[in-house]
Amino acid sequence: MNTLLKDVFGVFKFAEGLYAGIRKLLVPPKAYSWQTFIYLSVFSWVLSYCATGYIKDIIAFFGWLFLIAGTAWYTTEDPLRVPGTFMPVGAVITGFLVSVFAFGDQQDVITPRTIVFWPTISALITAIPEFIEGNDTDAKARIPKPQDRQRIIILVASSMLLSCWIQFHFVTDNWLRQYPSLQADTFKNSIFVARTEETVKIPKNGVVILQRLQPIVVEQIAERPWSEVEKWLLDAKQRVGNLGREIIKKNLSKYEEKELWRVEPRVTNTKSGYILDLLSIWIGPSSNPRGYYLKKSCRIEPVAAATNSENKITVAEIECDRASKLIPGSPPPQQ
Repeated sequence: MNTLLKDVFGVFKFAEGLYAGIRKLLVPPKAYSWQTFIYLSVFSWVLSYCATGYIKDIIAFFGWLFLIAGTAWYTTEDPLRVPGTFMPVGAVITGFLVSVFAFGDQQDVITPRTIVFWPTISALITAIPEFIEGNDTDAKARIPKPQDRQRIIILVASSMLLSCWIQFHFVTDNWLRQYPSLQADTFKNSIFVARTEETVKIPKNGVVILQRLQPIVVEQIAERPWSEVEKWLLDAKQRVGNLGREIIKKNLSKYEEKELWRVEPRVTNTKSGYILDLLSIWIGPSSNPRGYYLKKSCRIEPVAAATNSENKITVAEIECDRASKLIPGSPPPQQ
């Protein structure tokens, strides 16, 4: 029985201690405290949802200021340092809030700029108190001691370097999204970029160009009189070039690399007809100094066909490769 009573009293004592801890955390000991700023931020955001127009933006603005002030105050009362530095964890949290406030937006709160500026802002927040001496009521600016200046410079400079590397990540990521054909290249000679995914064997956009171009060319050549087809082939450079520009404009409009693809034909005589090579040529950066291009070959031959009057005429028959071939180096010269 005594053991049971001790357990019951122990539970009540634990609950009482838990309640006291929560109450101490949530109830401000005085009006001028970090809890007051947090509550003001919550109150401001609630009001901003009920407001409209520029009033809503003004109230939300002050809500962010109250949140940043309250968080900074709370996290600096008993600061926990980032291992290996004198930067408080509170400065990291406050720096994140300041970065979100300064560079976020309503559609996307966390933007690339938010992440990029986060380390630098956190370092500056850590350094600011080193230039102030005194208390809340009597504070004045001062120049840090020589030994403190060195660690401040090292902290801010290393944080700026980290921001630069994060920015470099976003830049390269944007390049690969706007220029996806770069993923088919090799980065083995790069000291900055290391491939973490499987290599793309053939650039997708180059394949798309030839896939869209082939049926149009086939439609313009197949079963046409042979004399017309030969005239078409004589003017193939202009015809295929115009078709290629239209296809690139239509299918690659969302990519910046659309300006780095060019379409050209190559016509070769054979004993039985012609070979028409459709080329999508990459003129952008490449690890190969001579670049590369994709090719799809079409064989064009004359065949006899009967007309309604039972007269036979010679028409063209065309057959193209199913897949595109990736060929490193410069395309063959025009003949």
